[in-house]
Amino acid sequence: MKTGHKPAFLIVTFVLIFLLPLFGSLTKWGGLPPGYGVFPAQKVEADPGFSLLYFSLACIVAVFITLVLVIPRIFGFRKLPQEPQPQPGTAAFPVWFWWSLPVLAVSWFLMWARIRLFVPLENYTFVPLWWSFILILDGLVYKRTGGDSIISRKPHLMQLLAVVSCFSWFAFEYLNFFVMENWYYPNEDVFSNFGNVFWFSLSYTTVLPAIVEWYLLLKTFKTLRERYRNGPKINVSRTLLIIYFIIGMFLAFGMGYYPYLLFWVLWVALVPMLSAAMALCGYWTPFTPIRNGDWSRIILVALATLCNGFFWEFWNFGSEWFHDSLPTNPNYWKYSVPYLDKIHIFSEMPILGYYGYLFFGVNCWIVWLIAAYVFKFDADFELTGDNR
Repeated sequence: MKTGHKPAFLIVTFVLIFLLPLFGSLTKWGGLPPGYGVFPAQKVEADPGFSLLYFSLACIVAVFITLVLVIPRIFGFRKLPQEPQPQPGTAAFPVWFWWSLPVLAVSWFLMWARIRLFVPLENYTFVPLWWSFILILDGLVYKRTGGDSIISRKPHLMQLLAVVSCFSWFAFEYLNFFVMENWYYPNEDVFSNFGNVFWFSLSYTTVLPAIVEWYLLLKTFKTLRERYRNGPKINVSRTLLIIYFIIGMFLAFGMGYYPYLLFWVLWVALVPMLSAAMALCGYWTPFTPIRNGDWSRIILVALATLCNGFFWEFWNFGSEWFHDSLPTNPNYWKYSVPYLDKIHIFSEMPILGYYGYLFFGVNCWIVWLIAAYVFKFDADFELTGDNR
């Protein structure tokens, strides 16, 4: 493919992510799906109930993923030869770490507090809570690496992550319409229409920065860093990439046509279409290192998103738990997941839903790379410069 055509092909592929579910939905409903365009999303139709068959199949997939993560050696992962590695220097926690601690504490308290005096402030806690948490994670990375972190070395990258994060999560909110609102926000009347768009735009800036900071933090642990670096080598031919791309197209269309049966495609369709498109153009993708058996980056990004997902669900759950009625927090969300809504440990999210975070992280990374290749900026968030 000619160099000048590569960004255009990526743009067309990204547009198809938006169009194919719409075409599927138009075919099914004879028009736009119920609830389409309502922002923030509201639940407009009851989901199908629990399905033992669907649940059992999902459990099989979950067990397989768990085995890969916990006992990778049975899937061909081997220990790397022990080589001496330079030890990071020592560093004190940076100033932004200490400044962020009280901001997080106050925001957390206001989000969960049942004190009537503080109820109006609850509406504005999500953004300071999450940005302070991101800066705390960055401070932990700084401490563990001897002074290397995004804020200390690549502050401009944090700004780019925030901008791409905002637009990418709006894309997920759009796709959510076609699966009959797997998540929705009960408190849609807290702000005006413009206020909702403005506030949620700020809220969405936190997604990618938090995931990347978790990834960098996990990488500071040698055991995790090396656990998945020497695995099966998989080299996909161009023919398979084209097949992979076509499968992604069918899944994207099917998500709109079978919104309940294929609700999980929301978290998966971007991976085959966009990663195959990047590979066909000759770009580096999160799957490129797998050719040499290095699964560490893609698995650590997935695990980073799972770690962050715990805090998403934890703070969201507490936002309701400590209130006598529905919290006023506009960012509070609920789930409506067909077939699988069983076994809740502490959160709105059913336990199997946490596995979706593993795929979501890879989706986020792919969208980040697409933005970098189209708008021509450096996508490397590795502190050691080994993203390639």
